[in-house]
Amino acid sequence: MPHTSNPAGTPDTTPKPRRRDAKQTRERLVRAALELFTSQGYHASTTPQVARRAGVAEGTIYRHFTSKEQLLNDIYRGAVRVFTQVVRETPSKASCREHMMDIAVRWGEVAATDAALVKLVFVAPPTSLLDDASRKAHEEMRLELEKVVASGKSSGEVRAGPAYLWTDVWLQLVRLMLERVATREWATQHSAPKQVIDSAWDSIAAAKGVRSAPQPSEASLPVGR
Repeated sequence: MPHTSNPAGTPDTTPKPRRRDAKQTRERLVRAALELFTSQGYHASTTPQVARRAGVAEGTIYRHFTSKEQLLNDIYRGAVRVFTQVVRETPSKASCREHMMDIAVRWGEVAATDAALVKLVFVAPPTSLLDDASRKAHEEMRLELEKVVASGKSSGEVRAGPAYLWTDVWLQLVRLMLERVATREWATQHSAPKQVIDSAWDSIAAAKGVRSAPQPSEASLPVGR
């Protein structure tokens, strides 16, 4: 039977199935570890448990990750990127309010469909175990959100004060909603998530009819204020 040739006319001997299998194995390991780390904790989850849940031998873990801690950090960065991408995807023509509401709603949908991601990033982040790349990924997500808040200050939608402060205020309330949805205390179609999302916006919104004035840089603020 003749070989299947590529466009150049040479036999295609690339081991595609093996690469595909390796990718699928890695994905199973990531999923198994994510579920274990967020259900029983990082320290209580052993590599044999992760391997057993993924349906592979324990040694297979170390073909994809140098250590259990690297596995955790890879998972964490992947989870953070999910939330960062949501912030970036909202159309730039949306108002700040529309943008922030869209982010909160879509993050809530993630909490409802993949609670483990929310638990890892927002509910019980493994702060002491994060490496520099993971901390940078988290800060990048936060800065993307802060840019949206800053744009709201420029348009007069967000109240006076540092954008980083209102970003933190908004995040604290939205984190509450995400936790309750992730733990199945609230369903996304119920009124409570929407009420919290509305409250998160109200907590940073400028008073109606009042345009927030440009704020001095933090470097120019009096010491002790």
